[in-house]
Amino acid sequence: MPKHTRELTAIEVKRITEPGRHPVGTVPGLMLMVRDNGVKGWVLRAMVKGKRADIGLGGYPGVTLADAVKRARELREGIAKGIDPRAEKRAAKAAVMTFQKAADEYIKLHRASWKNVKHAQQWENTLATYVHPVIGSLPVKDVDNPNVLAVLTPHWNTKNETMVRVRSRIELVLAWAMASGHRERGLNPAAWRGNLDSSLPKPSKVNNRQHHAAMPWQDVPDFIRKLAQVEGMSARCLEFTILTACRSGESRGATWDEIDLSGKAWNLPAERMKAGRPHRVPLADRVVKLLGSLHRIEGETLVFPGAKENTPLSDMSLTMLLRRHAPGVTAHGFRSSFRDWAAETTSYPGEVCEMALAHAVGDAVEAAYRRGDLFAKRAALMQDWATYATRPHEAGGTVTPLR
Repeated sequence: MPKHTRELTAIEVKRITEPGRHPVGTVPGLMLMVRDNGVKGWVLRAMVKGKRADIGLGGYPGVTLADAVKRARELREGIAKGIDPRAEKRAAKAAVMTFQKAADEYIKLHRASWKNVKHAQQWENTLATYVHPVIGSLPVKDVDNPNVLAVLTPHWNTKNETMVRVRSRIELVLAWAMASGHRERGLNPAAWRGNLDSSLPKPSKVNNRQHHAAMPWQDVPDFIRKLAQVEGMSARCLEFTILTACRSGESRGATWDEIDLSGKAWNLPAERMKAGRPHRVPLADRVVKLLGSLHRIEGETLVFPGAKENTPLSDMSLTMLLRRHAPGVTAHGFRSSFRDWAAETTSYPGEVCEMALAHAVGDAVEAAYRRGDLFAKRAALMQDWATYATRPHEAGGTVTPLR
């Protein structure tokens, strides 16, 4: 004869405090489980497809005795019909659009529109490191301000630049969830203005961003002379980078079909530019000479190929070159050297200098009316920069400002 458990009342259930499993009667296998820390929850022990299974029914007192009894009866009726409640629970859980699933969908949808693989990797890495451990398993419809703050607050003052990007990425994922029907429309809990700006200090107050280490413009000619004595593709690529004031990624990825030696121009397509706009770089005489001196390999499309065929030089190749010959300086920092030289020693207008760096100039209205790219003026500027940067050494000489 099976042993029957006395049916407990709601008051008796409330008084149970001893850790362990406590049968409560009414439905066979229904128990109140008390953990060592005092937390209580309902469990139904039953045979499912020939195997014993413990099925959680929720925490107490959120789920009352009456609720647990009702749910346990429904589950036993389903089990008797051959239904596995655990499989149903797994399927229901899989159907929930969590924040992590929403983020994965957002990345999958937008990956093709991002300029390079690195951007997608940055998205995935920052979310995996800072976001998913905190809110990744939450239903995206339930993410609220406290959840977003739980991600941002621990690192806001120490890793502000990264957290600013993380906040923006959370906002974009939640906006996608709203537009896709996975979340009710309304105020985005990751929005900054009128929302998180009242809970977190302004980035400008805590951002300790370090600028790229730059060489003083007065030292560039000596460095160029030293660089000219260094053999190898990395040295030529760095010299090209300095004399064109471009980003190192743009020079490392330069292809011969972008170079117009007769027109003294380097035509970069939009997909290779940070701002997503095509850009023409004037080539000074020294740069044209440098390109003409390079040994072109048949079938190779890259101007500065790496060790492997049709593979550009790595960023580390320029970094290691600078570590040996100009410790503490970065390739990107030479853009700052160029800009300081232009500001302090020339009379070229600021917009000409900024356009030489492929920076946006003016607002959207001004950009709409400016159809030209000031190429002729920039050509003169870059010729002056190359003349200065490659000037011969003059013992005891003085710096003569150009123009």
